[in-house]
Order: sequence, then C-alpha cells, then structure tokens
Amino acid sequence: MRIEELRPAPGSKKRPKRVGRGPGSGHGKTSCRGHKGQKARTSVNLPRGFEGGQMPLHRRLPKRGFNNRAFAKDFTIVNLKKIATLQDLETITPEVLLERRVISRIGRDGVKILGDGEIDRPLTVKAHAFSRSALQKIEQAGGKAEVI
Repeated sequence: MRIEELRPAPGSKKRPKRVGRGPGSGHGKTSCRGHKGQKARTSVNLPRGFEGGQMPLHRRLPKRGFNNRAFAKDFTIVNLKKIATLQDLETITPEVLLERRVISRIGRDGVKILGDGEIDRPLTVKAHAFSRSALQKIEQAGGKAEVI
C-alpha cells in the first residue's frame, strides 16, 4: 500500500447539505429553517434548554433528593510506607510532609494517616486523623500518634 492509494472508509465522508440553492433542490427559499421566528434568523445563539422566555422544563420540575457531598470529609491521605521513607526525622507533622513533598496539599479537614506499609523505628506522628491499623503499627514500633 502506498500513500496515494489511501482512501477514507466507504460511507465515512458525507457531502454537506447545500441549502438555499433554489426550489428544485428541495432545500431552497427558507433553507430548512421554516418560516419566521428567532431560529430562522441568522446568528441565533440560544442557551441550551431555552424555551423562548417561558420557564424552562429543568426549572419547572421539582428538585428531589439529597446527597452528603457538602458534609464529606476532605483529608489528604498518607500511608505509613511514605512516612517510612523519611529517615532523618523523629517527629512528622503535616507541614513537614508538605515541605518534603510527600503530599502536595493539606486537605480542608487536614491529613489522615493510613496503615499501608510498616515502620521500623519509633516516631512521633502528628496528624488530624489516623486509621486503626496506622495507630496500631505506630505504637507497635514504639512511637506516638498525636491527633492535632
């Protein structure tokens, strides 16, 4: 196969509808826009769901239901295996994690430590929340977990 032999797949290229080319075409005079009205004019730019000023359907219908998204906790999560990589520290705080680029931001509700991984030396870890397994592993290593 050579580049000059390449062709689009049959049926993938469709010629555009030619409107306003006389009555014999079937798309003459009003050019498929109907008679008069805002949408028959040029440069019509109506927002989605616009019903000519009438209250749109999505605003007429009652709103139902509830979700807890507004009340959801926004923690930045850090696993113990990430904390274990910080060798030269005895006390670990959210500010230290941010400074060392272990995390990119401190969440709205702070930092939560999860128990994935192991730590092998006693550390003082200060955070806003801890999982049960993280607390257990920190205390097993002889460290302390302090809730800020």
